[in-house]
Amino acid sequence: MRISEVSWSVAKDVAVLMGGWSAEREVSLRSGKACADALGRVGYRVSRIDVGRDVAAVLTEVRPDVALNVLHGRPGEDGTLQGVLEILGIPYTHSGVLASALAMQKDYAKTMFRAAGVPVAEDKVVSRFEAAKEHLLPRPYVIKPIAEGSSVGVFIVTEEHPHPPQELYRDDWTFGDKVMVERYIPGKELTCAVLGDRALDVIEIVPATRFYDYEAKYAAGGSRHVLPAQILPNVYQEVRRLALAAHNALGCRGVSRADFRYDDRGTGNLVCLEVNTQPGMTETSLVPELAAYAGITFDELVQWMVEDASTNR
Repeated sequence: MRISEVSWSVAKDVAVLMGGWSAEREVSLRSGKACADALGRVGYRVSRIDVGRDVAAVLTEVRPDVALNVLHGRPGEDGTLQGVLEILGIPYTHSGVLASALAMQKDYAKTMFRAAGVPVAEDKVVSRFEAAKEHLLPRPYVIKPIAEGSSVGVFIVTEEHPHPPQELYRDDWTFGDKVMVERYIPGKELTCAVLGDRALDVIEIVPATRFYDYEAKYAAGGSRHVLPAQILPNVYQEVRRLALAAHNALGCRGVSRADFRYDDRGTGNLVCLEVNTQPGMTETSLVPELAAYAGITFDELVQWMVEDASTNR
């Protein structure tokens, strides 16, 4: 759906759900503030809700017409909050229960991608203790939690590392006992957003360090975005096609963003790393930048998400 095709109905009470208790809490608060400010500018009545474990009671009291879900990580990105909203009968943005749960579990998501013909990197899912004991794939490879976002808890193991990261043994490890050990694909980091049934353009992310980690994503100057990505036209269009295919394979709704690696100087491999069903909406976030390149202002983007909200997603 194109932004110009939406018939706006501004007389709505919108609950902007942000914060929560995941490792991505601070980014979610920034995304939530930006979205709430935008909705206020275009005339919505806005309730800003820092989500706690009493969210069902709070929503029952507030009784919004729509919930704009801007939580990152659990419980807003894994289907849990979506289930609460379904029970309460409150229309909400982004993907529904099943798509959110699938996308959050990287191993399940990759199963769906393979079935849909979306290429992915070789991987193994093991306990963090197994991953810490010995190299389970030829170096370089990546170790990542199977159910976290924003690159938290991710390690790149190179030829220079004689053994896997021993941090995986730590008692204060908070990212779950299962991890994915995944072949590292050298080359370019690419990303593409999907808005409804439309794939937007492609950004190449050039991190200030070797790895596009949490700081590179959200700190000013942490990365440079090349838009449009400087890749071959056929590869550019293939990224757009695969982003939409991955979105559809999981059954996503609303806005999503797919991340890719492209080995432009070696094998030519292009693989999908993951689909983000709750992409960031901060001042350095990728989806607002892609929307702006397509002629969609930030306020229009947030308004579109609200007007696209529903239950049974």
